[in-house]
Amino acid sequence: MADTTDPVLVDLAGEVAAIDSMLSSLAAEQWRVDTPAPGWNVADQVIHLGLFDRRAQWSMTDPERFTTDMQELMTRGGVDGVHNSKRGRTPEELLAWWRQGASDLATASSALDLSARCVWYGPPMSARSMLTARLMETWAHGYDIADAVGVTPVPTHRLRHIAHIGVRARGFAFAANKREMPEGDVRVELVAPDGDVWTWGDAEGSNLVQGNALNFCLAVTQRRHLDDCNLHVEGALATQWMSIAQAFAGAPGVGREKGQFA
Repeated sequence: MADTTDPVLVDLAGEVAAIDSMLSSLAAEQWRVDTPAPGWNVADQVIHLGLFDRRAQWSMTDPERFTTDMQELMTRGGVDGVHNSKRGRTPEELLAWWRQGASDLATASSALDLSARCVWYGPPMSARSMLTARLMETWAHGYDIADAVGVTPVPTHRLRHIAHIGVRARGFAFAANKREMPEGDVRVELVAPDGDVWTWGDAEGSNLVQGNALNFCLAVTQRRHLDDCNLHVEGALATQWMSIAQAFAGAPGVGREKGQFA
């Protein structure tokens, strides 16, 4: 059983609560507002989170159900069909449905050894890694919602989880873009919301990414164009990586346009 004070459990709950607070304040018509993700409105973002919270929970508690669902999704052309089936729900129904999925995931997580391996769409991962990924997804899609409705999210220490995924996913970013990752390390130094400095990599290296933790997280989740993130990027390895950086699984995203946001 997981320690319920484990940072990833506490911080995932905190991120869910922050998104819940924002969604609860929206008028019905705001759920139909387009977000920066092409083709997705606010409701679509919530549906996406709810679908994958449930599948993460199945992975932890009922891997056979997860595997069967994954096979069915592949034969039906992916998750789009399931996603579309939820679009007819009212905002009240979607909010309650999303809350239930997030709650069920939290309950399942608290009863699990977080080092346990869980099936997923790629290689199996630890429950801890899966929950960290859910935190990243919740934050990133929540940021899309915030952009759509004109809310400015308050940055918190929870960004450290997202930054960590962004750094650790450097090799994946190259693979997703069908490029071989060059040898060598990149030092990352980020100023946290409370003024602390978070670091990764060799302090003596010649490749460096420095800046604000929020801006780094926006860059690696592709919620802002790199040129709008005011990051100091030094060295060929750092420059190549940050031009394609992504903290999320799957194909490279469409990202955002330079200067899209004030």
